[in-house]
Amino acid sequence: MREKLISPLVYGALALLFGALLARLFYLQVISAQEFGQISSQNSVRKIPVDASRGTIYDRNGVPIVENQPQYSVQVIPSEFDKSKIPEIAALLGVSQQLLRDKLKEAENYSRHAPTRILRDIGFEAFLRLQEHLWRLPGIDVVIENKRRYPRKDFNAPHVLGYTKFISKQMLEKLPKDVYARDDIIGYAGLEKTYEELLRGQRGYKLMIVNSLGKQVAEYEGGARHIPAQRGSDLWLTLDASLQAVAESLLTAVGKSGAIVALNPQNGEVLAIASKPDYNPALLEGSTDASTWNALVKDPKNPLFNRVTQTRYPPGSTYKMISAIAALEEKIITPSTVFGCSGHFKFGNKDFLCHGGKGHGALDVTRAIQYSCNSFFYQLVLRIGLDRWAKYSAMFGFGEKTGLDIADELSPPLPTREYFNKRYGPYKVGWHDGFLVNLGIGQGDIGATPIQMARYVAALANAGTLVQPHLLKAYRDKQTGEMKTLEFEKKSLPISASTFEIVRNGMRLCVADGTGKAAQIDGIEVAGKTGTAQNPHGDDHAWFIGFAPYQNPTIAVCVLVENAGFGGQVAAPIAGKVMAHYLKHCQAPSNHIAEVAH
Repeated sequence: MREKLISPLVYGALALLFGALLARLFYLQVISAQEFGQISSQNSVRKIPVDASRGTIYDRNGVPIVENQPQYSVQVIPSEFDKSKIPEIAALLGVSQQLLRDKLKEAENYSRHAPTRILRDIGFEAFLRLQEHLWRLPGIDVVIENKRRYPRKDFNAPHVLGYTKFISKQMLEKLPKDVYARDDIIGYAGLEKTYEELLRGQRGYKLMIVNSLGKQVAEYEGGARHIPAQRGSDLWLTLDASLQAVAESLLTAVGKSGAIVALNPQNGEVLAIASKPDYNPALLEGSTDASTWNALVKDPKNPLFNRVTQTRYPPGSTYKMISAIAALEEKIITPSTVFGCSGHFKFGNKDFLCHGGKGHGALDVTRAIQYSCNSFFYQLVLRIGLDRWAKYSAMFGFGEKTGLDIADELSPPLPTREYFNKRYGPYKVGWHDGFLVNLGIGQGDIGATPIQMARYVAALANAGTLVQPHLLKAYRDKQTGEMKTLEFEKKSLPISASTFEIVRNGMRLCVADGTGKAAQIDGIEVAGKTGTAQNPHGDDHAWFIGFAPYQNPTIAVCVLVENAGFGGQVAAPIAGKVMAHYLKHCQAPSNHIAEVAH
């Protein structure tokens, strides 16, 4: 009787238990299926960032100058990583265990749960070795990134192209969080920095199913969508690759430090721009070891210094056209005004020499430019006066940056009355007219960079338009795929055509039968001006500025060679070879973007 009473109770309890289980199962699988499905997906599906490639950089003719190439990097999620695996990973990669510990600590300080790159560019063989063992190395993965490649072996152009660097934690704190993330690369110098916004792509994302070890096993095909990475904009530069190679080779051959700039005087396009000595930009691309960086920094030849934009040397006799223009425009002289030259010019108790003390005789302004007569310009600048001399210097852009589209440009100050008063004290107390005598021949307190001198000679070549030198010709918009251009400044100078004709003719004669004969080109009429900048610390610096063809110039050139002596002997022949190569072997300048976007 008792057994009969217990059985219904047991069966009832069992029925209640199974009922509860069934109800719970129904709740989990039916009522809460969507909610718990999302939680399950979050536990097994990971959002993986997809790096975007930077845009390619081409020369004006579509020749690749900077490209992308793959590199293999090791990534860790610290919270999933087993530190006991450090010796094994170090052996696979051929690195020290201490290096891995240091890198892991950096990753942990950033985030224990975010994937962080700890070793970059590990090499293909190391990548294969690690790839074989990933299945038993939780928290470790290998990712493929892009780094810059420089396919041209006949020139470097590092000061122009610049380089990219991986963003540090300190840098990231100052950058927009919706654009940049840990482990991104960023343009750090040169064009890579100037046009970072164009060149960088837009990161994408993909959803991947991961196993219990955190390894990606398949793409997730759920409701969420992948976001593809968007490549950066491609750039077309104004540079001509073959001319760039010639310019760099000529500077290397002379065995001296120096700079060359070649412009299209009609629009300011930079055709070639070289600073020597330089370095291979690949050395500073991405991660740079301390020994490489220290070697560059401590090199006595200073290869990191951009002599195109950062030098400050007196322009010497190349500056004499400023005084000639000021005197003609202000009616201080006429084209037929003659000054005598005995080889000496006495001012106060100082004897200023001309032509080694040998006189040129009586010269007008055209012949004074042709033969680079110092005595003529000593006398001329005293008649012009400092204020008018400074006024015309400023017209040609001295005392200000040219606006070249790389970030390291400096501008030596323009000597004005305010400048002299501040530096030396009031007129006739701290400074006097003897300072002005030196300025008349491009010496003393006047300094210039080769890029300023290139803009100056371009304005002489085109007879009155001050152009903004620039390196970007066009870019392909990463959103629309359309070819686009930027606007660069042009400024008309308030100087008469007759004045330019007189000065330009003097420059033509300078090359035809004057101090610049070494810049001559067979079959092409060239105009130019030599200059020798006094150097109290050693041999003088050699300058030459010029343009060709004389009647319709398509190239203007500035050459500076440090410690090389007379401009007519060293700088002029280099300029002649640069202009000859461009005019005889390079594509004629074009304003049609479609022609470079083939």
